[in-house]
Amino acid sequence: MAMTPNSPLVTAQWLADHLSDPDLVVVDCRFSLADADQGYQEYTAGHIPAAHYLHLNQDLSSPVGPHGGRHPLPDLGLFQQRLAQIGVNSHPPSPVVAYDDSQGAFAARLWWLLRYLGHGAVAVLDGGWGRWRSQGYPVTDQRPLAKPGDFRPQPQPDWLVDREAVRRCQHQPGCLLIDSRAPDRYRGEVEPIDPVAGHIPVAVNYFWQEVLQPNGLMRPPGELADHWQCLEGREGVVYCGSGVTACVNLLSQAVAGRPLAKLYPGGWSDWCSYLWTQ
Repeated sequence: MAMTPNSPLVTAQWLADHLSDPDLVVVDCRFSLADADQGYQEYTAGHIPAAHYLHLNQDLSSPVGPHGGRHPLPDLGLFQQRLAQIGVNSHPPSPVVAYDDSQGAFAARLWWLLRYLGHGAVAVLDGGWGRWRSQGYPVTDQRPLAKPGDFRPQPQPDWLVDREAVRRCQHQPGCLLIDSRAPDRYRGEVEPIDPVAGHIPVAVNYFWQEVLQPNGLMRPPGELADHWQCLEGREGVVYCGSGVTACVNLLSQAVAGRPLAKLYPGGWSDWCSYLWTQ
């Protein structure tokens, strides 16, 4: 399985075979929304050899404000520095593999961020940490050294939409607004995080975990192509609670070989912040 911009997933076998590649950058993205320190603690206890750690709140997001959602996109300058610190190069592009233990939710966030910033040579470890461990591959608590990289972001602003663009999408027949959260949150029956329950009007629900198999691996490309048939001839806008798990849906679209929908990174947490303050 070649590591190319058209290969958004790699297997545990592929990663094990390429760990010694000098240009490969492996990133551990484990995180717990319930305990922000847990992922880093687990990383220090044991991780895939050569893996660096990036923290959802500190590295893959910027500080929370009154609006913008619970995980605003990271400051571009700081994120550029952080990627360079762990050895990511733009010319030639370093192959990057991200993993987590949350069905790809946080690894997909890093995957999307790098793609958004013009770095195509990035993939997610299919099945994540659990797959790596179950296959008996090595684990270490030693932190890797990295030669500083020269990461140079090239943002693609048309990959994003803000609240006003979502409002326009609501009134455009050619635009499909997709809510990636669990069905009970979409229906407003429960809301464990945000101050308001429900969903953005006219949004349809495509729960992000539906793109996965019971064993945690991504569904095959053909099945995913059928799953995203709803996007044929339409512009998709995907959101979730705060722009994290929606990236799994976007990753699955790449696996299906179709163009990515746009991301509303603020998600429901940004949308309802305006409802909450009215």
